[in-house]
Amino acid sequence: MGNLREKIEAGEPLMQQAIEALRRYHEAKAAESPPDEVERLKMLAESLFQAVSEYQLRAFGGPARPLQ
Repeated sequence: MGNLREKIEAGEPLMQQAIEALRRYHEAKAAESPPDEVERLKMLAESLFQAVSEYQLRAFGGPARPLQ
């Protein structure tokens, strides 16, 4: 990936997934869904935002944790 625009665009689908997961979490919480479901959605959103963060760190040359 050469330029900044390409790096940002490449990460966009993952960012959209994270935003959608966060939206679903907030909807479930507002609807007083079962606690296990709310927690599952929260963990999914957190995981996706962590993946976005890791991608951005790697794509833009910052330090990142080793891939597992």
